[in-house]
Amino acid sequence: MTADAQLGVAVAQFAPGRDAVENLDRITGLAHLGVQRGASLIVFPEYSSYFADPMDASFSRNAQALDGRFVSTLAQLAGRLGATIVAGMVEQVGSGPRFSNTLVAVNGGGVLAAYRKQHLYDAFGQRESDWVVPGDLGAPEIFEVGGIKVGMQTCYDIRFPEVTRRLVDAGAELVLVPAEWVRGPLKEHHWRTLVTARAIENTIYVAAADHAPPIGVGNSLVVGPMGVHMVEIGEATDVAVAWISRQRLADVRTKNPALSLRRFSVIPTPPLS
Repeated sequence: MTADAQLGVAVAQFAPGRDAVENLDRITGLAHLGVQRGASLIVFPEYSSYFADPMDASFSRNAQALDGRFVSTLAQLAGRLGATIVAGMVEQVGSGPRFSNTLVAVNGGGVLAAYRKQHLYDAFGQRESDWVVPGDLGAPEIFEVGGIKVGMQTCYDIRFPEVTRRLVDAGAELVLVPAEWVRGPLKEHHWRTLVTARAIENTIYVAAADHAPPIGVGNSLVVGPMGVHMVEIGEATDVAVAWISRQRLADVRTKNPALSLRRFSVIPTPPLS
């Protein structure tokens, strides 16, 4: 990708449910819409393969391997569309009741990268760790779409700025944040503020795709490296496309060389017991 070339990035917002076939049907329709609107990369929410509220043992019964039907269907869809698709899934990790909250990036050739949620949502009255195995702290899996280097993190991870900074240290210029951002007092404010802050402090693009209401706050958005909300979806099931460029990144980083001026680095450590 040349310095002035642009990449169409879509955030696709919907409310996944208990019907895995219906979830894939809705993903298919929204992916087609995203490509029609110019996107080459389409980002879907956390738990796109299966979701129920409250979380229960049905998640593990509906978990799949990375080579299972959900991922293979996504890859086939990506191949037909000539696009890259990122979505959250319930990944099988064993025979017990726990599972992995996983993001997968695919194109027509198969899996490009996977990310397993590192910070589990044990906050605001929720206990995700009762069901989910936390992801390890291995090296970030960075992949490229149209010459842009892309990293991934999940929902609650956005409250921990070191997660995004570590992705940026690994080369990410665009960070994707699939989420199921639960509604509640001030939660929409937190969502927009945190996504915007991660873009500004790292001088990167951030594309964050949430569940549509009534459980999620919606408001999926793409934020540029100066903190501008390039596109945003309200409460509807829809797709929004933003055009991002490496030239814009270069221009912003010339004006605001915060990454090169910083005096601290991020070193992952095991969680406190």
